[in-house]
Amino acid sequence: MKEHKGKKNNWLKNTGDALHMELREHRSSFIVYFTLRLLVIVMMILQLMNRNYENVFLCILTLVLLVAPSFIQVTFKVELPTVLEIIILLFIFSAEILGEISEFYLMFPFWDTVLHTLNGFLMAAIGFSLVDLLNRSEKIKFNLSPIFVAIVAFCFSMTIGVLWEFFEFGMDQIAGYDMQKDTVIHTIRSVTLDPQGRNVPFVISGITETAVNGTELGLGGYLDIGLIDTMQDLIVNFVGAFLFSVIGFFYVRNRGKGGVVRWLVPRRKQADRDFLRIAEERTLAEMKKKPEESMPEKEEQKGAEDGCGHVEKNGKIVADQN
Repeated sequence: MKEHKGKKNNWLKNTGDALHMELREHRSSFIVYFTLRLLVIVMMILQLMNRNYENVFLCILTLVLLVAPSFIQVTFKVELPTVLEIIILLFIFSAEILGEISEFYLMFPFWDTVLHTLNGFLMAAIGFSLVDLLNRSEKIKFNLSPIFVAIVAFCFSMTIGVLWEFFEFGMDQIAGYDMQKDTVIHTIRSVTLDPQGRNVPFVISGITETAVNGTELGLGGYLDIGLIDTMQDLIVNFVGAFLFSVIGFFYVRNRGKGGVVRWLVPRRKQADRDFLRIAEERTLAEMKKKPEESMPEKEEQKGAEDGCGHVEKNGKIVADQN
């Protein structure tokens, strides 16, 4: 039990030391990380003073997510380019703090569109890097064509986009949120409204007001509940994923000579940058050093018993055990 607890403590210590080294490896990304972290902490304090505990939770979640890029690098032994790491950090801050807490999603209608486009681009970059790392691995023999790598990157990005929309739908239906934002429209087409009950769309156009239970909502049109927002998110995710996949295709075809993709594609860590291994070696060296330092003290206290039953301490007989 104690041995298991010791191993767990060592792992936590090694991971913490490795994250500390990883965060400080690149000066520019560390400055961005430190600035965003400070802003999130200030925002969390303000939300705590206002007793808005839901936003406090979002701030805590953001603080955890800001460490995620470094944790991924340490755990999976990959090197995120500085540009990609900064984009990810800004994306997290823009989505959680600016989008949700500061309500940029409501203030700027394009905010959600920009973030979903960027998300598609980033997820394609991550999917591309996963395949590219396997393609270059010495242990696993892969020789994939550039078009196949681009397709996998595109499909990976679209899958993440769909899963996110599943998450939004689940939060709206189960937790009562409104993550799938509604859209005001002026025309509806529905077979449900067809007087003959046939599979023929019944069109109502020129809608300028909507009343529910006799109460006018003041929308200036009809309220579409989430569908248009979901489809717009998937479409712009498609655009971002497709854009990176095309860039990635030429990157692989030119054998990694592309200038833009090189700033966005993770690569394997070099041995001297494997901070988790370095932290583990330091801990092991400290553990070996401690018994050596404490050994003379233990021997002095314990002493040594000679053949006649005398106990010796520092070469002198101090007691008779008989």
